[in-house]
Amino acid sequence: MKLFTYQVVDASGSTIKSSIEAESIEEATASLVSRGLYILKISQSSNFSAIFEGLLGRKKVKRAEIIDLANNLSVMVGAGLPLLTTLGDIGAAVTNPHLQAIIAEIKQSVEQGTSFSDALEPHARVFPDVFRRLVRVGEETGSFERSLKDVAEHLQRMEDLSGSIKRALIYPAFAIATTLGALAFWMIYVLPKIIVTLKGLGVKLPLLTRILIVTSNLSQRFWYVGIILPITLFVLIKLFKQTERGRYLVDLAKLKLPIYKLIEYNRLLALFAEQMRILIVAGLTVDRTLNIVSDIMGNVIFQQAITTIRDEITYGSTIAEALKRQKVFPPLLVRLVSVGESSGTLDEQFSFLARHYLKTMDDVSDKLGKIIEPLVITVVGVLFAVIISGLLLPIYDLVSKVGKG
Repeated sequence: MKLFTYQVVDASGSTIKSSIEAESIEEATASLVSRGLYILKISQSSNFSAIFEGLLGRKKVKRAEIIDLANNLSVMVGAGLPLLTTLGDIGAAVTNPHLQAIIAEIKQSVEQGTSFSDALEPHARVFPDVFRRLVRVGEETGSFERSLKDVAEHLQRMEDLSGSIKRALIYPAFAIATTLGALAFWMIYVLPKIIVTLKGLGVKLPLLTRILIVTSNLSQRFWYVGIILPITLFVLIKLFKQTERGRYLVDLAKLKLPIYKLIEYNRLLALFAEQMRILIVAGLTVDRTLNIVSDIMGNVIFQQAITTIRDEITYGSTIAEALKRQKVFPPLLVRLVSVGESSGTLDEQFSFLARHYLKTMDDVSDKLGKIIEPLVITVVGVLFAVIISGLLLPIYDLVSKVGKG
């Protein structure tokens, strides 16, 4: 998806400036025109501007705000209020001006005859795939209120998990930041003074000490590289992810990285099982369900596997057989899906699997700090042992020579 910024005039004559995600400028234009908007200007945002907008955090909508929005929509629509009235009331109560403007645009589109799901599409950067897809399913199947509840529950689970992971990483992150700060202080300010003293004593410096001297000199001369390099790497990875090959490799790396893969893999399995349950209960056919789930997954490896499964089912394969041929799905999932198919309890099996993988993911996130903590302590200990050894070796040599003399 590409990001396009636009300036349009609506039916009331008001000028609106915003952005929309689409595959091409033609698709973006068609989407705006279908909403009854007169386009004054539209252009594709550069990759750099999109990245730096994210870095600066401008026009940000938090996931908690989207969860509240879904919950409020579900309650108010379930109480019998019309969608337009609901959107108006929610928009008036929202404190985030950017989200308020988005809700106003969505309300305006719905007033002009656009479906709610179509009105969400131009705001794909705010409303995640799972939100937009489930809303569309709810509209098509007459389970709009239930779909909104499912969206809110799913996003809340992801928010809770994200919070537990962040809490688990607080100590390791603090330890790493403190260590890097201490190392920088030693290499830039402390070591140079000690080295001058050692050189003044005429001591022959061992290899380890000479390496420390070179490292210290480089740290003093090129200190700014430590700031520029991480930012450059971040931007390059973001740009790389926007290519088809780059996205594939990044998604593959997420499933291979030690420790992180345990969380990501179980998250994807839980997402797959949960969405399969929701869509099957909603009455969608298996091939349509797999189409939607593939779009929601957000991981190329899983998307390709699910697309292959859908094609195999179309040609007569059972879901379990098709899953078994894809290595990304574990035996437990395949076995329970097979049981569900044979017993007619597929939705129940997917519900159990979703709970199982979510619990596994919670357990891993709870243990994350305990797993990383000894690694951080070991690395910190080795680094400082090297520095202290580099400083003590020449002093030891000096003391030895004095003793012999």
